[in-house]
Amino acid sequence: MSAQILVVEDEKPIREMIAFGLRRGGYEVSEAVDTTQARACIANKRPDLILVDWMLPDMSGLELTRLLKRDKETKDVPVIMLTARADEQDKVTGLDSGADDYITKPFSPRELQARISAVLRRAAPASTEEIIEFDRLKLDAKSHRVTVADRVVALGPTEYKLLSFFMGHPERVYTRGQLLDRVWGGNVYVEERTVDVHIRRLRKALEEFGADHYIQTVRGSGYRFSTQPE
Repeated sequence: MSAQILVVEDEKPIREMIAFGLRRGGYEVSEAVDTTQARACIANKRPDLILVDWMLPDMSGLELTRLLKRDKETKDVPVIMLTARADEQDKVTGLDSGADDYITKPFSPRELQARISAVLRRAAPASTEEIIEFDRLKLDAKSHRVTVADRVVALGPTEYKLLSFFMGHPERVYTRGQLLDRVWGGNVYVEERTVDVHIRRLRKALEEFGADHYIQTVRGSGYRFSTQPE
């Protein structure tokens, strides 16, 4: 079954061009011109991925993304932000809002589909049935669940994949570039700064359970997962 993608874009020519290319690529596509229409589409049929323009007439795509990521029904739906804003700080702001990726206009249909494929791969549940445990922290790949002392930790798909990779390779230091290759994949158009954003999200999710200390920064080198004090 092909993935269902919701395109939220108020400029009709751009929206129709994106939708046309995605349908040719084999995706099922729904369209919305603003956030009100987008939320109605999501309520009617939850998409597998959402493309959101930053500038929308009734609410910014940034705020829509924050709302979606705060809602337990949609927090796991991947979001890719579409925008003409190319500054690094704008990209960080977009990722900090909860977006899983950020594409600057203009972009080619080929790049867009490559980004979508990469984000959908990251969001797909792990196929392994392995359970990994360190102290009170447990990752159950079969149920795609992370717990600390039997309390469930809510993680987005990229944060889950990062933690799964770290727990499978404890005490080893990985550079941002290595993490991009191992977690995002070598053919993905993602900047190294993206790793910092997702590490920060992962730590924030674990902090509530007193487990953020497992994710350690190694100055000048990168990050590692460790049960030992820094």
